[in-house]
Amino acid sequence: MVPHWVPRWPVWFFLASPRWRQTACTLRPSVEQRRWLGSRWLAGVASPLAYRGCSSASSHTSKVTLTKDRYPVQRLPFSVVSEEDLATFERIIPGRVITDPEELEAPNVDWLRTVRGCSKVLLRPRTTEEVSCILRHCHERNLAVNPQGGNTGMVGGSVPIFDEIILSTALMNQVISFYSVSGILVCQAGCILEELSRYVEERNFIMPLDLGAKGSCHIGGNVATNAGGLRFLRYGSLHGTVLGLEVVLADGTILNCLTSLRKDNTGYDLKQLFIGSEGTLGVITAVSILCPPKPKAVNVAFLGCPGFAEVLQTFSTCKGMLGEILSAFEFMDAECMWLVRHHLHLTRPVQESPFYVLIETSGSSAGHDAEKLGNFLEHVLDSGLVTDGTLATDERKIKVLWGLRERITEALSLDGYVYKYDISLPVEQLYDIVTDLRIRLGPRAKHVVGYGHLGDGNLHLNVTAEAFSTSLLDTLEPHVYEWTAKQRGSVSAEHGVGFKKRNVVGYSKLPAALQLMHQLKALLDPKGILNPYKTLPSQA
Repeated sequence: MVPHWVPRWPVWFFLASPRWRQTACTLRPSVEQRRWLGSRWLAGVASPLAYRGCSSASSHTSKVTLTKDRYPVQRLPFSVVSEEDLATFERIIPGRVITDPEELEAPNVDWLRTVRGCSKVLLRPRTTEEVSCILRHCHERNLAVNPQGGNTGMVGGSVPIFDEIILSTALMNQVISFYSVSGILVCQAGCILEELSRYVEERNFIMPLDLGAKGSCHIGGNVATNAGGLRFLRYGSLHGTVLGLEVVLADGTILNCLTSLRKDNTGYDLKQLFIGSEGTLGVITAVSILCPPKPKAVNVAFLGCPGFAEVLQTFSTCKGMLGEILSAFEFMDAECMWLVRHHLHLTRPVQESPFYVLIETSGSSAGHDAEKLGNFLEHVLDSGLVTDGTLATDERKIKVLWGLRERITEALSLDGYVYKYDISLPVEQLYDIVTDLRIRLGPRAKHVVGYGHLGDGNLHLNVTAEAFSTSLLDTLEPHVYEWTAKQRGSVSAEHGVGFKKRNVVGYSKLPAALQLMHQLKALLDPKGILNPYKTLPSQA
């Protein structure tokens, strides 16, 4: 039987039991198919934090409809790759020009298997200079280029829409330097996040971001999309932790802003333009990033709450009582946990509740952290904010609890077609839209679920149905975006804009801001060859 919390019991009693770990949350491979460019689909992950699932019914089909056939988008007047172009690329990167149709299948399709391009060539440079030569030629020939990292994006930003050249950073995977006193890491853009995490952890540091896709995503792609993730509450966004970038502009110019300085007040901070630009302004080739020290003590609590009001009060109490050791505060509703149980056969570690929260603490003193956490848990139990809970203090149990949160996406993918929304809202109104949609959609939706990063106001709103329905989509959109705009929220909290959201950016950006974005694009990429059809709204 799973031990549950009882008020005023010592904190050691709340440790997740070995029996629960074995029977309730057995780790098993997810449905994710991890791709490595130039190879067949690869399967298998080492950590539940790397589990990711497909999010639409199309993931179960053998072929994804071409984006140009599925969406109303017109090809811009770019040149078509010729035999002479291929010969030039072969001279620049001999043996790393991929034209085999079978090898091009995976990089032409997004991770969600909802958009598909028809690129005929993939280039795999190893150095910034090679990227520069490639882009210089593409600029001269007016050839469109699609930069691609690990291809784990959620909004169709990492794959071609038509026949753009795919420029992969997969071979740009070297650590350039690491400063053990300051914790500053300098590396190429193609380094996989999980491998960087292992590298710095061996040196008693951690990466300032952690994502479910860390086993596949590249640090350059993380920066290009301004990825948020699980450590945002503690360490903030990449706009703060990235110290410098090396970027190749559309015409091949190398912009070296790869500083390792924390303070540099010499004019415009140019690197900020490229963080979150999704490869539309330049191709990131190297990153300098500040890594925090590795915590000496980590605890994860998984709690049940009777309502969303109690979730909010628990969060407020958590900030006040845990303070500097609080590193994550995630929430999920009962339908999320039902999906995880039903599709993945995992058992919740606490009694059934309308809402659940996952709280992580990270600090330098195990005794100090345990005392603060014990006082907090006793308080929320006594006050009725929390009805039940369990606690993990060792790495294996911590991964199991995190796996319950991270595998929600996988469970959703097994429930049918998924309409996904990644929005930012004021924390107080974060769950209101879930309730609104359940009433609005009624039986047309199988499930309407809400979960996400409460600490930074990020809601992952998901609606599942047996199959794609235009009628259901029309009921959802633009309603979700209008609702978000009325709350002065953002239509994209952390997934980016990409191809799918480019025409709804206006719900979060005023016309003057959009005009300036177009002007910046025209200045840095006058021919528009870098990742076209992405990020910026279509212009007549």
